[in-house]
Amino acid sequence: MRINFHCFVILAPAVTMTFGATYQRSSQLAGQSFLDAFTFQAIADPTNGRVTYVDQSTAEADGLVSVANNKLTLRADYTTTLSSSGPGRNSFRIQSNSQYETHVAIFDIEHMPQGCGTWPAILGANWPNEGEVDIVEGVNDQTPDTCTLHTSAGCTMPSSRPMTGTADGTDCDAYDNDNSGCGVSLDDSKSYGPQFNSNGGGWYAIERSSSYISIFFWERTSDSVPSDVKSPGSSVDTSNWGTPAAYFPDTDCDFSTHFGPHNIIINLTFCGDWAGSSSVYAASGCPSTCVDYVNNNPSAFKNAYFEFNSLNIYQ
Repeated sequence: MRINFHCFVILAPAVTMTFGATYQRSSQLAGQSFLDAFTFQAIADPTNGRVTYVDQSTAEADGLVSVANNKLTLRADYTTTLSSSGPGRNSFRIQSNSQYETHVAIFDIEHMPQGCGTWPAILGANWPNEGEVDIVEGVNDQTPDTCTLHTSAGCTMPSSRPMTGTADGTDCDAYDNDNSGCGVSLDDSKSYGPQFNSNGGGWYAIERSSSYISIFFWERTSDSVPSDVKSPGSSVDTSNWGTPAAYFPDTDCDFSTHFGPHNIIINLTFCGDWAGSSSVYAASGCPSTCVDYVNNNPSAFKNAYFEFNSLNIYQ
């Protein structure tokens, strides 16, 4: 159930923004229940990474998934040196069993994958027909986090809108600009990679409605974490959450035709179209080439793991 909260903010004559609603909790996931709500996808990597996505039985046998102290850990292999002619590094890609449209999802994350060559992501998608919303995404330990929409043609974002992040592009069409989408770089160096981890992680939240998508981030040590994020209960009121880190309105994007029901996807790939781009990898200050580094330095990926405290979903 969703109860509208009427608060309107007008930042420019052409753009009217609506913030806030109350939502009721539909899923409270932690540890084993978190794992049970998802299915492993042993598929070819859509981003052409140096990775092998394994099934759940392989992940369990190889220690790539574990539950302890009511926390879920998902990691990549960090013991195997790879043959240049063999398969990629074993890792995980999980997809939620349920799909979501209007909803709020709060991810309490203690640790995210780090290391040269890594490309972790948390997203909502039903690609290619129903669009994609990247909540957590980055490569090669380069901060900050980037939140991005990828859509079919005809969806753009206003260059100026109420958010703390910085727009990196306004054309969301996946078939333009090498599928860079319409991204927003967060205004927080502790939102991604080693700096996120050394600070104890934090909370990411997405609010998706029929007219806007907002993404929020709070550091673990922040004094401004809303009480219903820090201690999730039976409902949340997003009108008390302040200005989002990334904001995507439907001003010039018909959400009804560009977005449909989404699964939540959590994955870790290596190299591939973004992290492995020669210019991107070199600019990251990482050694060798991406593929050679991933092949020959398994111990470098000991910290390439997600650790989730919880996932709470409200509708």
